[in-house]
Amino acid sequence: MSEFHGSASRSSTPQPTRTPPPATRERGLRHRLAELRGPDVPARPLDARALAALAANPGCARRAILDGAGVDKARLASALGAPSGFGQSQFALTRGNAFEAKVKADGGAELLRLVHARLDPGAEPPEGASVPDLTAQGPEGRTARTALALREATQAGGWTLLDHPMLALDVAGSLAFLEPDAVVVHPDGSWSVVEIKSFPMLDGSADPAKVGAAARQSAVYVLALEEVAARLDPAPRVRHRVLLVCPKDFSNLPAACPVDVRKQRAVTARQLARLTRIEEIAGSLPEGLCFGPDRDPAELTAAVEAVPAAYAPECLSACELAFHCRERSREAGAVTRLGRPLRAELGGLGTVEEVLAAARGLSGDPDDPAVAALRRAAALRAEALADAGVAVCP
Repeated sequence: MSEFHGSASRSSTPQPTRTPPPATRERGLRHRLAELRGPDVPARPLDARALAALAANPGCARRAILDGAGVDKARLASALGAPSGFGQSQFALTRGNAFEAKVKADGGAELLRLVHARLDPGAEPPEGASVPDLTAQGPEGRTARTALALREATQAGGWTLLDHPMLALDVAGSLAFLEPDAVVVHPDGSWSVVEIKSFPMLDGSADPAKVGAAARQSAVYVLALEEVAARLDPAPRVRHRVLLVCPKDFSNLPAACPVDVRKQRAVTARQLARLTRIEEIAGSLPEGLCFGPDRDPAELTAAVEAVPAAYAPECLSACELAFHCRERSREAGAVTRLGRPLRAELGGLGTVEEVLAAARGLSGDPDDPAVAALRRAAALRAEALADAGVAVCP
């Protein structure tokens, strides 16, 4: 009897909720992301270019979950009937690969010469530099092999060139594997990122917009390298001046210039930290939702619209879904399609209709600075049109 009562009392006592171990949560998240991506649809890896664009718009939950799930946004945009021209052409890719192969020929001798001349001229010349083999099974294996090669090169001293190493970076609870063009270990044990681009460097300077994009991309690599360095004791220094290598003028000869990415690194780190965790976004979505490109267009549109977006004109040069989101933004009359600076000036006025109503005095708090400015602008416009003899539409 006493045993029975003891069992009963234990069974009636509320048991504390136990949090699943991290491995279980990780497997559950991977399964959920695979469901969102679609059955038998391979995951598209999240690269540094996509991470830089994601960091530039951290408020867009739509891009965060699509990138986190490995959805091919170009195929998704085509399936939605809004294909985008975003991305590199096949010709540009072929030209870039040929130029990169030229720069890295002969064991990276020319590349190391440029690193020595532009980033570390006080060090000994890079003669007989080491180029370790980084091949391994899968991205996890390559990431581990890269970390080991970096540690060995740092301890050995001298020059070491890591050709296409693999780095990992946690992004809102989802692991992204990144592959910079090259990482160089200096004789003093410090590490530098090398970014090779196919756009020309004319008279020692390149297109500022393209250089800025390359700097944001390199900043992501610097962040990932810093995580590797933090696991070593003592932690090696990751240089914040990366080397940008481009064709010189209109030739195929390499030219290089150092680019300080401290600002881009700080902004990217702050924006990535602001991202809502992928598992939180996934958990808020209804069961059965899928972004598979083979779905019915109406069903696919409803799935995409279930995730809020934060469209801005800058998305046109950074996201494959930009045309679709712009059209939806126009239909909703959202002021974000006019640009983030204007959206910030308008305060709580989120649509064009609200802005026009506030300007005409039909709605809005007159003490609101944005409303007061709109009404003042509307009055000045009406006055100017009246002086010109032009009828003002109500």
